[in-house]
Amino acid sequence: MSFGFSHRVLAIALTLALAGTAAAQTPPAATPVDRAATIKAEQDAAFEAANKVAKFGPTEIPLIDQGTLSLPAGYAFVPQPEAGRIERANGNTTGDNLVGLVFPDGDASWYASLDYIKDGYIREDDAKDWNADELLTNLKDGTDANNEDRAARGFPPLAVTGWIETPQYDTATHRLVWSAKVVRKNDTQDEGSANYNTYALGRDGYFSLDLITSTRKIDGFKQNARELLNSISYSPGKRYDDFTEGTDRVAEYGLAALVAGVAAKKLGLIAIAGAFILKFAKVFVIGFGVFGVALAKLFRRKPRDGGVA
Repeated sequence: MSFGFSHRVLAIALTLALAGTAAAQTPPAATPVDRAATIKAEQDAAFEAANKVAKFGPTEIPLIDQGTLSLPAGYAFVPQPEAGRIERANGNTTGDNLVGLVFPDGDASWYASLDYIKDGYIREDDAKDWNADELLTNLKDGTDANNEDRAARGFPPLAVTGWIETPQYDTATHRLVWSAKVVRKNDTQDEGSANYNTYALGRDGYFSLDLITSTRKIDGFKQNARELLNSISYSPGKRYDDFTEGTDRVAEYGLAALVAGVAAKKLGLIAIAGAFILKFAKVFVIGFGVFGVALAKLFRRKPRDGGVA
């Protein structure tokens, strides 16, 4: 199987995104062809490295010192540091929080990033009476505030235009789900991207699993995001209900911040990925072998017990 989606689609996306700032960011001798070749070479190397360590479901994947991802059949998982290398090659910023990336096995319409944020126990009290309209306003304001940083990096400003799914929190499982539509600001032709955000709260912090795709396709992939979210489990002693009042660290923010505060920053460069999927996905025919010999090497299922890949 091959996962050519992130490799080729984002190569085009980055080439276009960089075109407007090329003169300021590259030496005079560099040409668009040179830059495209450099980007492609970096992406080729990143995906080749990831192919060597990719895990295919069904399998159990340890999640640092916190728990396990019971990766279902039909998915591939790329751990760190190879996951971070893919993100950087595609123009996205990464940090110490990234645990890995999840790709659909044989599809090219989405991918998901899995992070762990060890900020402490997050109190869920504000979920009882939060106001979706207020959360959306705060999310819009936070996204606007981050546009200056995106502009400095050569990426177009973004705008949040509304909910795809209003915030939903399950007190029994301590899971949060929400999604907002993000478009390139002042671009009337942009149909938008969707970051489908899911969270699994624990004793010391939380896992954040974000599925990125186009708004046109998001309804078909909500089930994938929720399936992956439900596949995350905490180890004994790390679960949300293992919290000890007066002893354990408590986060400086509440549950609403995962929607309107901390989350606004996460809609940054990673949203660019989804923004270009809709525009360029029609160029590709999804399926094994259609991307040629080079792309057929990427994320090919490895033989098991001497079988044929």
